[in-house]
Amino acid sequence: MAGGKAGYRDLLRTPGVGRIIAAQLTARFPNGMTSLAILLHIEHVTGSYGAAGLVLAATSIGQAIAGPVTSRWMGRWGMRRVLTLTAAVCAATIAALALLSLPLPGYMALGMLAGLSTPPVQSAVRTIYPKMVNSRQLTPLFSLDASLQEIIWIIAPVLITFVATQVGTVPALLLIVVILIGGCAWFILSPEVGRVRIPPSRRTIGKVLAKPAVLMATLIGFLLIGACSAVEAGVVATFGHGGLEAGIVLALFSVGSLAGGLGLGHIPIGPWAMARRLLIVTVGLSLTMVSLDVWWLGGTLILAGIGIAPALAVLFAMTSASVKFSDTAEAFGWVGTGQLIGAAAGSATAGFLIDGVGPQGAYVAAAAFAAVGLVVSTVFVRAFPDLRGRDASPIPDTAPISTLPPSGLTGPIARP
Repeated sequence: MAGGKAGYRDLLRTPGVGRIIAAQLTARFPNGMTSLAILLHIEHVTGSYGAAGLVLAATSIGQAIAGPVTSRWMGRWGMRRVLTLTAAVCAATIAALALLSLPLPGYMALGMLAGLSTPPVQSAVRTIYPKMVNSRQLTPLFSLDASLQEIIWIIAPVLITFVATQVGTVPALLLIVVILIGGCAWFILSPEVGRVRIPPSRRTIGKVLAKPAVLMATLIGFLLIGACSAVEAGVVATFGHGGLEAGIVLALFSVGSLAGGLGLGHIPIGPWAMARRLLIVTVGLSLTMVSLDVWWLGGTLILAGIGIAPALAVLFAMTSASVKFSDTAEAFGWVGTGQLIGAAAGSATAGFLIDGVGPQGAYVAAAAFAAVGLVVSTVFVRAFPDLRGRDASPIPDTAPISTLPPSGLTGPIARP
């Protein structure tokens, strides 16, 4: 652990790393607030959770579609242009959701547009990271990023719920607009965003999924986040929306993930790394089914959480190491889309089981999602790259060009 702490200190001393981490976390902070704020606002103005669910579904569909598309645009038009355009449209759309009185289809259309225009900050920053640190530091940086993003999921839902219930749902949505604009502006204006130029991809969209590592990262992300979403639904069903226990238990889940990421992030990543991390998650989630006591659930979810951020770090590292630099943003876009679909699938599956058998059903669903991920990462272990002692940076883009050397001989030379 001491070596891990020293590694993180070295990372944060690297010029620009601390700033870009803080800027991207601020820009992504609304991700932990928007769904809940929209749910509370639409339920407030329509009096129907069903209507709120439809608007949320439209938002999630928009986000899932946008992930690989807007990420790919950054290679064509540049990161700053795409991030500025999407942030402006997203902020305006959320403000419209807050201030306009519309029929349900109108709210759904705005939700879809908000999802489609979600700024691809996550894809951008994970494309930038390999250009900021040396190969030895890249895997710990991905782990640190995966760990610190838990701060979003610990603080953001509590903050937005407090504002929505104590001040109002309109101020809650407008607060998201302010944070979105401020965070994205900070990130977009960071020097590192201007220095990194993503070459336009020569592949048609979606071809990057033919890479086994990217396909596995997308599938495992779907299953892992599906498990997390089922847990969240189960905890809320167990203790109620207003229960202090629900907030405490979910915070412990995130604290476990934060501790796991910081504690295991320096360990080299081999082909079995994903299976080992998912084993921790699966065991922890399986134990939740023993009892719904608040202390038992808190303890088992801390255990399960220990594997989550390290598993996400493996996803990010294997994706980065398996594709050309021009394809990294799109690859991370697909991985993000897989996670979004997983979140929706996990919540929906847990919801049906809660209605059918009670809160225990959600924990069964969560354990099943994790167990399937464990089986997939074991059966298809050869699809997971061995990054021990290997650079996790993307494969350089090269193109052959013909030159005429002084000797008079013509030959191809690789141009980065």
